[in-house]
Amino acid sequence: MGGSDTEVNDNTTNVLVEGAAWNMINIRKTAHAQNLPSEASYRFSRGVHPAMAERGVRRCLEAIQAWGNGTVAPGLVDNYPLPAKTPVVEITPADVTRWLGISVPAAKIADLLKRLEFSVTVNGETIRAVCPDHRLDIGEGITGKADLIEEVARVYGYDNIPEARLADVLPPQKGNPTLEKEERLRDLLVALGLQETINYRWTTPEKEGRLNDPGAKTDLSSYIRMANPLSYDRTFLRHSVLASVLDVAEHNSRLRNRLAFFEIGPIFLPSDANAGLPDELRRLGLVLSGTREPAGWQSADTEPMDFFDLKGVIDGMVHGLRLPDVRFEPTEHPTFHPGKCARVLVSGKQIGVFGELHPRVRESYDWPSTFKAAVLGAEFDLDLLLTLIPPLYQTENLPTFPPVLEDLALVVDETIPADKVEALIRQTGGKLLAGVRLFDVFRSEALGAGKKSLAYSLTYQAPDRTLKDDEVKSLRNKIIKRLDMELGAKLRA
Repeated sequence: MGGSDTEVNDNTTNVLVEGAAWNMINIRKTAHAQNLPSEASYRFSRGVHPAMAERGVRRCLEAIQAWGNGTVAPGLVDNYPLPAKTPVVEITPADVTRWLGISVPAAKIADLLKRLEFSVTVNGETIRAVCPDHRLDIGEGITGKADLIEEVARVYGYDNIPEARLADVLPPQKGNPTLEKEERLRDLLVALGLQETINYRWTTPEKEGRLNDPGAKTDLSSYIRMANPLSYDRTFLRHSVLASVLDVAEHNSRLRNRLAFFEIGPIFLPSDANAGLPDELRRLGLVLSGTREPAGWQSADTEPMDFFDLKGVIDGMVHGLRLPDVRFEPTEHPTFHPGKCARVLVSGKQIGVFGELHPRVRESYDWPSTFKAAVLGAEFDLDLLLTLIPPLYQTENLPTFPPVLEDLALVVDETIPADKVEALIRQTGGKLLAGVRLFDVFRSEALGAGKKSLAYSLTYQAPDRTLKDDEVKSLRNKIIKRLDMELGAKLRA
């Protein structure tokens, strides 16, 4: 190695041999920054004791003398301004007994360590071990003591250490309510037919920008940039979990005709009040698309999923978590199709928004030409959702008296939402109205312009008696009268 003036050739008579050791941190940083890996950088970046430099020079001189018939000049110049500190560790048999549960005499411990080239002296019950220069993994203080006892166990033999039961009181078992609620949510979503995805927390603003205004220039200042990104696709911390799940759906749309995914994970937003660290907020993302059921010999259902399939999944999720006072309200969001978007309210607090992707947003993703189904998505504030899950909830005994079932078809204005009608029915029916379910929505010119028919299945039931016809008739008339007064609802002929 070297230039023509310094290389070794047939006329070379004098050779200066140099051995050096380098700082492992500097070598690692330089090799990474210059992208110039070598055998030397690989070794030195992992740590080489400086004493090896002199040992290597002497071994090289020995080889030159033996193979090249050379004469070695006396003396060795050593420029070593910062000698490495040799760890010295002291242990006792009591330490070994306490940490390993075995009784080993001091002389035996010293013999085990000498086999590993430690310089050992024994003074009564104290074993003093000086580490050899090739053992850079041995620390000092309490860490060095643990390292040394580990070496004793390794040479003594793990198979020779007898099994022993725990001889102390078990620590109290404390639950993690947040984690338990999160796992309960995962189990619910899997039971509802979704698969969990796990994505990188890194993304690009361009990818996430497709959710709001595809093609628009993204403000990079609102994103947290990584100091040492692996690639440009992994440069910024994400703002949306829904965007990550959509990426998974986009890739899998070429492989399957039914997509049902969810992800639970954090997003990262800039914060001035968190000592320079970003706010890490938990989110839940859902994506549905494709056929309602997987193709199989039992079913040939190829109907695509729509807005109400996603609403059904969310409804099953919130009721499975026993969330109180759940309502769905129409809303608008730049990600979702106008008129096919809703928000979820729990006790008056918005926990999420869902709907069918806006056509412009859908076109910004690379779907295969044969994939024509609507793409449905949702994103929830998981931190808020988990806090709203009640720790306890009431259950009721199975009814022992038979119910009275009847259907009620009402004609109302198109602008009146069905949940408002249902809420009024439940409020008027009181405790004797055990259930209300909307089972049909009908529109026709015969109903009149701007009108629709809502058909509800009502269940009347008392916990302590069988209801009589007069009671049910009175309650039914009361419901119809109030709906007429407050909403202008009429019985459908």
